[in-house]
Amino acid sequence: MAAQDPFAGFKAIQKEAWSLFTPMETFTTPTAAKLVGFAGVKPGQRLLDVGCGTGVVAITAARRGAKVRGLDLSPVLLERAREHAGLIQLDIDFTEGDAENLPYGDGEFDVVLSQFGHMFAPRPEIAIGEMLRVLKPGGTIAFSTWPPHLYVGRMFALVARHVPPPEGAASPVLWGDPKVVAERLAGKVKGLAFEMDMMTPAALSPQHVRRMMEATIGPLIKLLQQYKDEPDKLRSFRSEFEGLIGEYFDPANNVMRQQFLMTKAQKA
Repeated sequence: MAAQDPFAGFKAIQKEAWSLFTPMETFTTPTAAKLVGFAGVKPGQRLLDVGCGTGVVAITAARRGAKVRGLDLSPVLLERAREHAGLIQLDIDFTEGDAENLPYGDGEFDVVLSQFGHMFAPRPEIAIGEMLRVLKPGGTIAFSTWPPHLYVGRMFALVARHVPPPEGAASPVLWGDPKVVAERLAGKVKGLAFEMDMMTPAALSPQHVRRMMEATIGPLIKLLQQYKDEPDKLRSFRSEFEGLIGEYFDPANNVMRQQFLMTKAQKA
């Protein structure tokens, strides 16, 4: 399938760009616990973490007694995940792979989770089809995503105006719209439920946030590479980006206020 994948080049770029995401695990670790709790993970369940990154969801679930596997495009992030698991002697199988072509059998898992991961697959219908394929009937699927009208969703939309995705690739932030999620899961699940929560990364200023994001977020890293010889365009983007950040920066508490959406359902 990989040789025929029209988005193979795009995914190769993603793999490289997201390899610098590790510092952001400080902020995604608390939200991982929220997703695992929201999904109701129980001891003994077979669980897959799609787009597992540095393993924060997978490890949280394994600490609850689940039998966990994790999958991600980035070998760099997977190595970090293995280090985290090894520190507390957790046996988790971390595999390099693609959310659109999961290397697992039909109905293999009781729970399939994804925290800000599967949303970056360019073809949502294929990614969700694969996640549901490997989930047993009645099993739980749950994921965290960024609503398009809030900070992170707006940030990705801003970046996409400067670095458009390849033709045919869906916007990742559509996974943060409950109406779109309901349409994509229609007829495939039951008990669909949503819950909003808040991530509050520490920050000293919009400029501080912008610099941190530019060093760790894949699409922003690509944008910086694109504008490395065009300082005026880079300056203009940064001015607009810092203005957006300022709308969500809480100077009284030195934090960003980043709301996210959690979705869960049972496979029909």
